[in-house]
Amino acid sequence: MDKIINNPHYTRAQTLHEFTVKDIKGNLVKLDKFKGHVCIYVDTATNSPFTDMHYAQFNNLMDKFADTNGLRILAFPCNQFGMEPGTPESIAAHAEKHNVKFDIFAKIDVNGETACDVWKFMKAKVPGGAHGNMIKTNYTKFIVTKQGMPVERHGPEVQPVEFEQLLNPYW
Repeated sequence: MDKIINNPHYTRAQTLHEFTVKDIKGNLVKLDKFKGHVCIYVDTATNSPFTDMHYAQFNNLMDKFADTNGLRILAFPCNQFGMEPGTPESIAAHAEKHNVKFDIFAKIDVNGETACDVWKFMKAKVPGGAHGNMIKTNYTKFIVTKQGMPVERHGPEVQPVEFEQLLNPYW
């Protein structure tokens, strides 16, 4: 996907706003549209035990902070952990069933040579402790500043409700 879009090499990019990705319907989305917005980037999976809770809490965050603080949540489905085997249509239908209020993008890889350049960039900027740059499972979340810089990384055990406090320094 990244080769077709012609993104900069992740090691040469300065911010996430330089990248273009595909949404769940296959449309190109330039991430510079999120300039001026604090964002949460997350890798999702419809079959994960974390999905229902995360979707509900992400919707609550959007209700509280999208209009007042400009919060945006960017969800990237990923099957590298065996929990997102669906097609774009089934992923979109599952999101619609949960009335998601955030953006859903095309399915990607987050680890290895086939990882999306956006995720390579974020992992390089905010490594993950014992796992290094590897994403250990779905629902890893990155907080991204209004300027497009990843500044925090949180695993699936950190619930979205906890982001109410985590986001405060970045508004």
